[in-house]
Amino acid sequence: MGGALFSKPWRDLPENCKDNLTFLNSYKPQNKEVKHLRILLHGPVGSGKSSFINSVDSVFQKRVTNRVMTDAISGSSFTQKYKTFKIHKDPDNIYSFVFNDIMGFEQNANRGVPVEDVILALKGHVKENYKFVPGCQLREGDEGYTSCPTLNDRVHVLVSVVPASSVSLMSDEVVKKMRAVRLAASEIGIPQLAILTKVDEACPEVRDDVKNTYKSKHLKEQVEEFSQLLGLPVSCIFLVKNYSSEIKVNADIDALILCALRQMVSLGEDFLNDQ
Repeated sequence: MGGALFSKPWRDLPENCKDNLTFLNSYKPQNKEVKHLRILLHGPVGSGKSSFINSVDSVFQKRVTNRVMTDAISGSSFTQKYKTFKIHKDPDNIYSFVFNDIMGFEQNANRGVPVEDVILALKGHVKENYKFVPGCQLREGDEGYTSCPTLNDRVHVLVSVVPASSVSLMSDEVVKKMRAVRLAASEIGIPQLAILTKVDEACPEVRDDVKNTYKSKHLKEQVEEFSQLLGLPVSCIFLVKNYSSEIKVNADIDALILCALRQMVSLGEDFLNDQ
């Protein structure tokens, strides 16, 4: 568990959320082939993928929301279907980025989402509301398979999600699955980054004060270890605290979420502009 703090943050965060909020509020993809930028979250069961989508929604609604169902008890993936989540600006308008949540990876080869299905999702072949079947991959001709995906159906940025407290505990099998997805994304040019969630559970100093997130020596070590495991540069790994026990939004939690989200959107926009 965590430990001492650096005297200064090892990564600078904006002084306030205003710049990131302005950027995300006004963002629209320049590529006219797409209606919205698609962000796919993947990672082990219970890593906080659905909670991150809820947390982003909470930031923009300025209240803690729970639109994406999560489960704090189940040891297996609560997300069963491939679903697109949109964040509303108001009842008639949505933001120009969307999230796809996906069933989590598990250590057992026949449990959790098949790696092949995640790779098909990257390429836009998985239909909305397709129900994943552990140990049985989606194939062309199946009802949930899209044969001719458009750029709008494809994923534009891949985000790996892992709890900061579990980096050292990840099984070789789960790491292998995540690396396989990363490799497939790299081959088709999809940019990637990662978020380490539950930073407050990993470091007591952060539990006391979220402002200590990027001062934590322990969390910096976790970022570096995750970088080695997955092969992602440290600059592409972000620390976040999802809304969980809170009943009101908090500017310091928002700042971490918005910093990661802006980078996701910026990388995805670069990808779309290269198409």
